[in-house]
Amino acid sequence: MGLLSFLGRAIGQPAQAAPATREAQAQLLASLLTMAWVVEARDPYTGGHLWRVSRFAELLAGAAGLDPAESARISLGGFLHDLGKIGIPDAILNKRTQLDADQYAVIKTHPEVGFRMLQGHPLAALVSDAVRLHHETPDGRGYPLGLRGDEIPPMARIVGIGDAFDAMTSSRPYRAGMAVGQALDIIEANLGRQFDAALGAHFLQLGRAGALDHIVGHSDLGIPLQTCIMCGPTLVLRRDQQAGEHLYCRSCGGEYRLEDDADGHLLARPTGASGKPDDLAPRADEQLIGELVQATARQLLGLAAPA
Repeated sequence: MGLLSFLGRAIGQPAQAAPATREAQAQLLASLLTMAWVVEARDPYTGGHLWRVSRFAELLAGAAGLDPAESARISLGGFLHDLGKIGIPDAILNKRTQLDADQYAVIKTHPEVGFRMLQGHPLAALVSDAVRLHHETPDGRGYPLGLRGDEIPPMARIVGIGDAFDAMTSSRPYRAGMAVGQALDIIEANLGRQFDAALGAHFLQLGRAGALDHIVGHSDLGIPLQTCIMCGPTLVLRRDQQAGEHLYCRSCGGEYRLEDDADGHLLARPTGASGKPDDLAPRADEQLIGELVQATARQLLGLAAPA
């Protein structure tokens, strides 16, 4: 079944829906992405995680020979995979030291929480495999269902690789992110156990060819994470921000002023001040979400690119 037909069935519309219906479907996509982004905004140490996993997943799907429409659906699943973290208490989600066993057990509930949240959404069928099953592993030791091998849908296997790689290469309060080569070596050592062997091999080829470097440590295409002097790389710069504007660390609340460097790139300079509650309130990156909706809609819904 084609992805447009799949989507039509998911929301009860024919595959060749009228333009107004396709636009409504695009709005449903936007609502999913906004939900996911707000969840990510609660955790200052995962800025850009959803975008990065989405991009890793799309590249891996293409390298594995999947068609552009299926790759777009998997990319969407990558952006939405952590939806269930909305149910994780802030004290655990934002803990600055490693989790203990009880806290980790709470974290492990997020796939099922996200799956239940999706059930009321018209597009749930598009991404439910990624949301519920991205922590399943070929050896059966994953969660929440303990699936093995080919019991795990391809979307979940692909997103799981991208999620793990981003976790390894991203900084946390208690450790710096690994180098790309080290993370790839860990994936290679766990092929067939934690990671699908065939898909993992494709991912290793991408990584060792440098095809992932423009994503690692970034929150959008060409926009690296900025560094908080107290917390590390936690500052997420939106594409529409300009020199003279302020940026705030959502971990410590520190205020930064954006300035142009010698090459015309924006750099965050500390002001010594702290943000007020309104400054620290999460705001969806509407431009990033809009671009993802347009890209996904062109593949899944047959919408024309904007003029």
